[in-house]
Amino acid sequence: MTTAYTFPSVKIISSTTPSDLWSHPTLDLFLSPIPIQRPQEALLFSTPSTFGESFDEDDRPIPTSAATLPDIRIWTMSFAISALEILAGRRQPAQLAMRCHPIIYREFLLRVGREKEIGRIRKIHQDQPLDGICESVLTVRFGERVRPMVIRTEGINGQWLCTALNLMS
Repeated sequence: MTTAYTFPSVKIISSTTPSDLWSHPTLDLFLSPIPIQRPQEALLFSTPSTFGESFDEDDRPIPTSAATLPDIRIWTMSFAISALEILAGRRQPAQLAMRCHPIIYREFLLRVGREKEIGRIRKIHQDQPLDGICESVLTVRFGERVRPMVIRTEGINGQWLCTALNLMS
């Protein structure tokens, strides 16, 4: 035969117990203060692409963190749509001059107007290997054909700058 003992001074505390009972002095014996989590600073920084150019010390490109730049997904989509319209001859190429490295822009000018139609972007895959660098691969549909478009952007002097652009054939 078992006997049930009741302890009138002991209260069972559960998750449904009112919160004022949770401040019981014996419950916080082993509580430690919760450390404040600070966001981790970027450990790796990029060296901006220079394409062999030489700069004066005060004119050198300055890498910029992605945290201080606009949303890269929106920037890439806007840039890619503009580039596809330029390749089809429906937009002026000068609209991308400030968003591309000068060497990439000159290479891009040689391909202006070569496409017969404006491609439609199907998917975008992005990777940020270092802080302030984004590599994007877009799949673009031209009629029945799907072609990849590769865009590399770097955060330089407070803005995103395209340092590689290629629409594969």
